[in-house]
Amino acid sequence: MTWVILTGRQNDLDQVATPHKVITNRDYLAHPALFRGQRPKVINLSNRYDYQSRGYYASLLASSRGHKVIPTVETMIDLSERKLYEHALPELELALNKCRKDLGGAFPAKVHIFFGIGPGKAWDRFAKLLFDWFRAPALEVAITDAGEWATIRKIGFYPLARMTEEEEKRFLECLDVYTGREWRDSKARTPARYTFATLVDPHEQLPPSAISSLRYWARIAEKMGVEVEPITKKDLAKVANYDALFIRETTSISNHTYRFARRAQQEGMPVIDDPLSMIRCTNKVYLNELMAFNDVPVPPTVMIAGQSDLEVAADTLGFPLVLKIPDSAFSRGVKKCKDFGELKKLATDWLEDSDLLVAQKFIPTDYDWRIGVLGGEPLFAVQYLMAKQHWQIVNHDRAGKPDEGGFRTFTLKDAPTHAVQTAVKAARCIGDGLYGVDLKETKDGVFVIEVNDNPNLDHGCEDTGEKDEVWVRLTQWFLDRLERQGR
Repeated sequence: MTWVILTGRQNDLDQVATPHKVITNRDYLAHPALFRGQRPKVINLSNRYDYQSRGYYASLLASSRGHKVIPTVETMIDLSERKLYEHALPELELALNKCRKDLGGAFPAKVHIFFGIGPGKAWDRFAKLLFDWFRAPALEVAITDAGEWATIRKIGFYPLARMTEEEEKRFLECLDVYTGREWRDSKARTPARYTFATLVDPHEQLPPSAISSLRYWARIAEKMGVEVEPITKKDLAKVANYDALFIRETTSISNHTYRFARRAQQEGMPVIDDPLSMIRCTNKVYLNELMAFNDVPVPPTVMIAGQSDLEVAADTLGFPLVLKIPDSAFSRGVKKCKDFGELKKLATDWLEDSDLLVAQKFIPTDYDWRIGVLGGEPLFAVQYLMAKQHWQIVNHDRAGKPDEGGFRTFTLKDAPTHAVQTAVKAARCIGDGLYGVDLKETKDGVFVIEVNDNPNLDHGCEDTGEKDEVWVRLTQWFLDRLERQGR
């Protein structure tokens, strides 16, 4: 990733203080051909950002040149008057006051936040939220502390020219953190046209993609002019620095993965998984209704909203049947009930936390088909085998690490046509992203069990049938959307 730092004057920042390119905003404005063919990330450290100043025009023209920049002109305008940012103050002041205890009970009259990092750990919560609201390199927050409750008097930019020597040293340390990279490669690289962020949790037990698989993708993407960099849940404020986002954590509407998807969408970035796909796929009640409405075959299903529905489910589906929590994932929150007693006990427990449950006819098979669909077209075909002596592909009841069944991969040409076509139809009901459609194959046809918004995608498993074409098409999906946007 190429970083360019703009300063108001030549001597505002010594080039030896940072490994990134440092030029004045005047030179940046006067030479539109600078960085042609590249897509640098620009940090605008001009001493003035007021309307129609050089600092303002630097960010305005960076946007027109396809360069990512902080602060944007929108942030400059937002911070130009208190009335334009006062809507953010209640949330910011709440976070600020939660820092009081860790700060020893009192606040300073002013605090300086650099790239979402405060002068000490006690400021972490507030500093990150401030940077989330206003992505600017350096901000000064004026605080009025009434003893029990502190309020924010003013938020403004804090130019390099006003920093003390100690503050500039801290600013440069924060700059290093903000522009820091992982997955470094010691060999020289051709500058990438684009940089994609990949959201990962290195400690997740069953991630949708292993880190080794994402490294493999990065090598293929590099040949297509794309640099792939990992980010974690701590990096929400950095999302706008990238051109696209690929979420490789188990998604949930209630955790940070949804916030990352929303932020990417707000920035106009191509993202997998997009927020709407998350909403649609993570709820089995919605999925079942959507599939049925679009004539996609699903197992016989009964919605359970209370005890009175249990008899209906038993009479309609028979036993054993499968009971599901609507937002369950990776076989969690999915149980088989062998008789009415088990159904009633489990439903009673689960209805305490969920207003609706899904009961489906039990369809025993030795495997589930997983058809990957990307952009409305089939991507891969694999059979996930049931875990040993279990009816699901993942056995979470086993002590210790979850037990997974094996897999068999197929080329799309060798996979059953009716399974592939049904999966594509199901995925197109959801959206245009990447989906994993799970199907049961029986003598009566295939039935869609669920559509996953962040399906497993690992080198040596899902890509075995179609080889590197899986990763090439994934990369191209993002590139096509970036090029349509003219980015």
